[in-house]
Amino acid sequence: MATWRQAVELAMSEAEIEALTALSRSRSEPASRVSRATMLLAYRENPSFFAVGRRLGVHHQTVQRCVERAVAYGALAALDDRPRPGKEPVITPEAKAWLVSLACDKAKEHGYPHELWTTRLLARHAREHGPAAGHPSLARLVQGTVCKLLGQEEIKPHKVRYYLERRDGEFEQKMAEVLCVYREVQILKKAAARPKKSKKPVTIVSYDEKPGIQAIATMAPDLPPVPGVHATFARDHEYKRHGTLSLLAGIDLLTGKVHALVRDRHRSREFIEFLKLLDAAYPAGTAIKLILDNHSAHISKETRTWLETRRPGRFEFTFTPKHGSWLNLIEGFFSKLPGLSCATSA
Repeated sequence: MATWRQAVELAMSEAEIEALTALSRSRSEPASRVSRATMLLAYRENPSFFAVGRRLGVHHQTVQRCVERAVAYGALAALDDRPRPGKEPVITPEAKAWLVSLACDKAKEHGYPHELWTTRLLARHAREHGPAAGHPSLARLVQGTVCKLLGQEEIKPHKVRYYLERRDGEFEQKMAEVLCVYREVQILKKAAARPKKSKKPVTIVSYDEKPGIQAIATMAPDLPPVPGVHATFARDHEYKRHGTLSLLAGIDLLTGKVHALVRDRHRSREFIEFLKLLDAAYPAGTAIKLILDNHSAHISKETRTWLETRRPGRFEFTFTPKHGSWLNLIEGFFSKLPGLSCATSA
């Protein structure tokens, strides 16, 4: 004859009750934790395994096991499964360390034509060379296990993430100078919105060159749309190359106007031509401040000689740090130009 199950006395502190109540109402916690918190609260109100099981729609033995764990380990500890011994790991820690070290190398350093590892190639290499390196547990290594082991160490040897190497010892100082100019743009815009205008007219231009733009031409005329045949213009996929061009552009940060020149090259003479364009675009009393990079044409003897012919204060240069052209806002303008190719009709 089955014995009568006696109620287990479950004592919980106020803090545990508050925590269980919050967990039982949570929508983000795992369902198992929410269910067990609800069981413990229900058992506290009615200490009967059968009654709680009938109320929550679970077996009474499930309620009993949850309550017994709470008595043995604490109410909050009973919400999680206890660790199980499981199967002994086949791959040793030494073998894992060897595999991770291998993944931190490039595949071409081990005689492969590939520059970077793929997880499939890495698994094959570990199977072929792992036992000889003293790791027989890698003899049957598969790609999925490689992904799992590398994921535990947060290593992705098949991917490349770019970074910017710091090459300027005065990077912070030069960056601060550029940011101060951008701050001046904000101040000038606020001042322009007021009725009283600034006594000293100033304009600020972000300038750079974009070389290597392909100049291409079509080989055949475009075909117009034909109703019922094709809805769009048709263009032959072949094209003729006419070399490359350079785009010299500056964006006025106060008005948004873009000043641009397209030339075959971007030497000092082309840069001076652009400066002449700016010189003619603004009144003689306006100070023109340029944000630009460290290209040789910007500091050449020819450029300095031409600047000396202008009145003092007409042009003022602020240079971005070396390898820090991303601080120049004109780069964002270049990135919006689709393809950066100059096309002409046949």
